[in-house]
Amino acid sequence: MRYTSHTTSGDGTTERDLDHDGVPGVLWTPAGTVTGLVLSAHGGGQHKRAPGVVARAHHCAAAGLAVLTLDTPGHGDRPRTAQDDHFATEIRARLTTGQDAGALIAEYNALLAAQAVPEWRSALDVLTGTLGIGENVGFWGLSLGSAVGIPLAAAEPRIRTAVFGLLGATADLTRAAAATTATVRFLLQCDDQLVPRDAALALFDAFTTRRKTLHANPGGHGEVPRHELDDAVGFLAAG
Repeated sequence: MRYTSHTTSGDGTTERDLDHDGVPGVLWTPAGTVTGLVLSAHGGGQHKRAPGVVARAHHCAAAGLAVLTLDTPGHGDRPRTAQDDHFATEIRARLTTGQDAGALIAEYNALLAAQAVPEWRSALDVLTGTLGIGENVGFWGLSLGSAVGIPLAAAEPRIRTAVFGLLGATADLTRAAAATTATVRFLLQCDDQLVPRDAALALFDAFTTRRKTLHANPGGHGEVPRHELDDAVGFLAAG
């Protein structure tokens, strides 16, 4: 992992740009002692410095947590392939014309996750040693972030707590959810125009751990209430 620049903000949070085996990312660390690490995956069409990602990173840092964000394949500063362009064009066209894009989004998400999961695990190998965080590792990712995070958590027992949501069940995600041992907080938007409520509930049901909670709120896909995001920081900090 190679750090390319760093800055320190007024609240004492240090922000380091990094390159991990060709994958661009950002590591935020708090001013004081690091008590844990949050792997924070951005949503579809976003990037490692999307406003919500940055805000959550500073909120986590205030609670003593370091935060790592990586650009998902085909997003941010990563090159886009012909396949990426094809999926983006088709998904946009279906959404614009009011067609159901759910199956196409799920197919694309699965392809991205297959590439991203080994990248996250490799980065975690490095940071667990250099940050001295012990076993307090959490994950935070909604929508595409959950499509990456659920198979990551299934493969990575070091992840003890996870915030997922805004995603529906598929065969692959159902299997991964059943293999996840982390304590799960699942966010569902009751008026989500991209994820049918039944599909989201089916994915929540697929988590076999008894240490899971469902947080459902009114509103669309991008309208998760601020209090849910604030409360999630405490959930992750508790480990």
